[in-house]
Amino acid sequence: MQLTPWQRLRTRIYLFGVAVRRRMTLGVRVAMIDGDRVFLIRQTYSPGWQLPGGGVEPAETAETAAAREMLEETGYRPTAPMPLFGFYHNVNVATNRDHVALYVCSEVEMVRPFKRNGEIAEAGWFTITGLPDETTPGTQRRIDEIFHGAPLSANW
Repeated sequence: MQLTPWQRLRTRIYLFGVAVRRRMTLGVRVAMIDGDRVFLIRQTYSPGWQLPGGGVEPAETAETAAAREMLEETGYRPTAPMPLFGFYHNVNVATNRDHVALYVCSEVEMVRPFKRNGEIAEAGWFTITGLPDETTPGTQRRIDEIFHGAPLSANW
């Protein structure tokens, strides 16, 4: 059953109003895994090493956003579907309205080598026993959940 043009317009107006009122955001992160290694990035505007990711854009699925962000930030793209690992409430930002979908990707191909840019200062593969000291607590928890079977948390 298709919506009439009037129903489609009303629905868009209603959903826009809900979005303005609730101001929820949806982000994605990708745990890129190669054996006992994980790929981390260090942003220019935020402290610590973390999993690549970013925001979901309008008309984009979360998995599509994860693949896009992964390519933009790392130079790698997934070569197989990425399973959704978990969905988290991110309480570590200036708002309490941010949510993060975490995907796991173990099949990648390099499209281009990483180059430092205005957003990403550094990037690279790290063994899970040799993570940088500045790995963010949320990233460390996700790595523990994925690699060590730690209980899943509701919060990032």
